[in-house]
Amino acid sequence: MRATPAATLADLIDRAAISDLVDHYAHGVDRRDWALYRSIFADDVTADFAWSGVVETMTADSWVEKVAATLSPFDATQHRMSNYLIALEGDRGRVRAQMIARHVLEGEMHAIGGYYTHDVVRNGAGWRIARLALVITWEQADRGLFERAAARNPRERDDVGGQGMTWPE
Repeated sequence: MRATPAATLADLIDRAAISDLVDHYAHGVDRRDWALYRSIFADDVTADFAWSGVVETMTADSWVEKVAATLSPFDATQHRMSNYLIALEGDRGRVRAQMIARHVLEGEMHAIGGYYTHDVVRNGAGWRIARLALVITWEQADRGLFERAAARNPRERDDVGGQGMTWPE
């Protein structure tokens, strides 16, 4: 698939929906809104996060549990996505998004940059991510911060998220 310009209004609507998936990816993990995060995936998902040792197909629920267990112990995370390239072929598509992710724990920060590639499918509920791959092109600080975070218990935090803002449903 090659990224091509939108040819129709339907293409633009599909591209907006796919862009929303990527944005919901970032918002879901950073706000620890695991229901939102789960909602963007097909029932089964293939994850290729070779940099962290995860390359497998699993249920979306299992994937969300893995991500929640990894990121919930951090004091804060920030995932920024940009420069979406979207290719569509009927009810299938691919989006590549540049990314920067920051992970904060007890005053220390680990940052990575690179890009995500998501293979998306359209089903009765709309567009969903069926495969996601993360390629890291740079890394700052000690990856050992993930090990230290893993030693902590995942926890819910009331102060993560909208910080008092309410969003329309």
